[in-house]
Amino acid sequence: MYTIIENAHIVSPDLDIANGSLLIKDDRIVNVASGNISAPAGAKKIDAAGMLTVPGFIDVHCHGRNNFDFCDGDAAGTALIAENKLAEGVTTLLPTTLTVSEEQLASALAACAAYDQKSGCRIPGVHLEGPYINPKCAGAQNPAFVRLPDAAEVDRLNAVFPVKKITFAVEMEGGTAFTAAMLERNITPSCSHSGAKYADFAAAHQAGLRNLSHFCNQMTPLHHRDIGLVGAGLLHLDVFAELICDKLHIDPAMIKLVFQTKGAEHVVLITDAMRAAGMPNGEYDLGGLPVIVADGAARLKEGGALAGSTLQLATAFKNVVEVTGLPLKEAVKATSLSAANSLKLTDRGRLEPGYLADIVMLDESYTVRKTMVGSEVRFEK
Repeated sequence: MYTIIENAHIVSPDLDIANGSLLIKDDRIVNVASGNISAPAGAKKIDAAGMLTVPGFIDVHCHGRNNFDFCDGDAAGTALIAENKLAEGVTTLLPTTLTVSEEQLASALAACAAYDQKSGCRIPGVHLEGPYINPKCAGAQNPAFVRLPDAAEVDRLNAVFPVKKITFAVEMEGGTAFTAAMLERNITPSCSHSGAKYADFAAAHQAGLRNLSHFCNQMTPLHHRDIGLVGAGLLHLDVFAELICDKLHIDPAMIKLVFQTKGAEHVVLITDAMRAAGMPNGEYDLGGLPVIVADGAARLKEGGALAGSTLQLATAFKNVVEVTGLPLKEAVKATSLSAANSLKLTDRGRLEPGYLADIVMLDESYTVRKTMVGSEVRFEK
């Protein structure tokens, strides 16, 4: 089946066509061109009406939405999150867990396994955030469930549903060996909730570490006597840095510095959203810890530490464009291509022939108007 999108402002990494068309066969893009494309007889036509048309967003770090958390282990809630993420322009999602018991993690992954992938965004696997973190850097994670890196536990969870990414503290006992073990399993290792010194990072980097989760948050800051994890992320340009670009977790000047230093191709925009995303202000919880949401900011009721976010990815994209002043064809790399590359997903992140027809259309205010997954319109506003 052929689908043609016409009258689109097409923006893809290193590509900006003011008025173009995309031809899709089944779930893949087969042609992208300026102006009109001749479509086979019977092709479905979609008029983009001049809207910004970009690759579907990829959120590799999201805990929940609409008052559901993936750690609830609720299959219906998991499906609801995956469907509502389409309204943010997200077409690929890694449900992200918390530092909880193995039993609760297994329940969360079983709920993901029950998701049929036919109505919401794609879920190729999950992101385990913890439980192998530094208890002194737990942040909004529950320190009662912190434990040492355990590849056997990951194997048991991976048998329930694929684990695509894991965030842990590299300085914990066995951290460097764990880095290599995850890479052997085609799981992307990432560091955060960590008090690692630069030497700890360097050992893990030698073992293959190339990712830092929610960069700058819950990690050793830059210091002139030990550059820590923040310094490591800025120094090593081959490392992907996740950023929560809500202008709260990261100051606008730091957002600009990270993009200027690393380039958009090594920055991964994330939401780190918790269950209050898409919900009104009020009291919620994260991993069993009470959270107060006020003016869009989620903070632990006790102590006031930031507890995830209520950010939506389309808003993060808008913030980056406004803060950095980057051309759209550069900024858009951070919404999809960088995430795809960090996970070695080679079939998404660009609007080019051969790539999946995962597409988002946004109006001039960066509001998502249409989200397509494999050429199927799954959200429309």
